[in-house]
Amino acid sequence: MAKEKLSVVKIGGNIIEDEASLNAFLKLFSNIKGKKILVHGGGKRATRIASKLGIESQMVNGRRITDADTLEIITMVYGGLVNKNVVAKLQGLNTNAIGLTGADANSIISDKRPVKEIDFGFVGDVKKVAYKSVAKLIQAGFTPVFCAITHDGNGQLLNTNADTITSQVAVGMSSLYETTIYYCFELNGVLRDINNKESVIKHIDANIYKDLLDKGIIADGMLPKLENCFDALNGGVSRINMGNISMLTKENDNFTKITL
Repeated sequence: MAKEKLSVVKIGGNIIEDEASLNAFLKLFSNIKGKKILVHGGGKRATRIASKLGIESQMVNGRRITDADTLEIITMVYGGLVNKNVVAKLQGLNTNAIGLTGADANSIISDKRPVKEIDFGFVGDVKKVAYKSVAKLIQAGFTPVFCAITHDGNGQLLNTNADTITSQVAVGMSSLYETTIYYCFELNGVLRDINNKESVIKHIDANIYKDLLDKGIIADGMLPKLENCFDALNGGVSRINMGNISMLTKENDNFTKITL
């Protein structure tokens, strides 16, 4: 029997920061037919609120160092401010959303990242997704909205990369559903030339990916994103789409499709 389809959609911080972009995205998200899950971060908002409170945000290679004070801010901003606003807006669009961290329904357990050259603090690497618990919420008619917080199973919350949460949740759900990931960000897709917004690579498979890596076309922030993508595809996700929010419409086909 064919599996039911499930869309797992992740939005980047730039969409969250801009009220008009967020409203436009949520309208498109609420129009997606069938079962769906939303994942969001909120790093830019967290940085802004932290600085208002006199807490300096420390970044190493684009990744946040999460000390105890920063974790409090992240919990307030991701799990409270951003998550509840998104959930409320979705209710206004007739999407019965339920806001979650990984601690809710014990849905995502992480290990605290081990200290190597850098101590990232209270940062989690996803270990286990309780996909059957998440499926119960979906089957009950709810749309889960995950923020980028997980827990270790012993009472400790952990700041966790939202792209990784997206791919790991999608891998878990793919044992029950035919799962597609949509990574929505401000670019039109993966670009052949970073200075040319129109140079979208429309299809990437494992061979093309290797070629793009060898040529140095995929670099910097795109590297971990695409590593995540291929981990997810190897874990059972059907396909991954990457581009701006208009890829959620039928009309736009100018985005990057990633398959094995």
